[in-house]
Amino acid sequence: MNKLSKSIIEYRKSLVDLEKELKHQAKANNELVIGDSNKFPLNHTFAHGIYVREMKMQKDTFVLGKIHQHDHIWFLLTGKLLIETGEGVEEYIAPCYVKASGGTQRLIRAVEDSIFVNVYGNPNNKENVSELENNIIAKNYLEYEKIKQLKL
Repeated sequence: MNKLSKSIIEYRKSLVDLEKELKHQAKANNELVIGDSNKFPLNHTFAHGIYVREMKMQKDTFVLGKIHQHDHIWFLLTGKLLIETGEGVEEYIAPCYVKASGGTQRLIRAVEDSIFVNVYGNPNNKENVSELENNIIAKNYLEYEKIKQLKL
């Protein structure tokens, strides 16, 4: 079993704490946005073996990304983003693409209006987004670690 570094454990805990605090504040102010919304519209596209999720982000908005079960590719089609992971903050300027590691949760800030696209494998050609997310997203870090161990 691979041991997680202390810095990764601390980073994960800080994101869990941030998510709890955001949900608490948003509940009080009725401001929390989860999933598809006018503020972060999503577009889902399907092709043989592929699922593409496009998200539009308005300038000066933040997204706390989900914990992906597997490596995947994402594209920044337009705009500029600052993305924080457990390894630091990176600036991305469109057009670009990145291989994202599974198990990494990201805090994303749109420096400019941006279009962000994730590309996932979809071997069973499902088009039900909830079903797809069950195979793509881990509900939390404990679930991710269990899934990772099953792959070994």
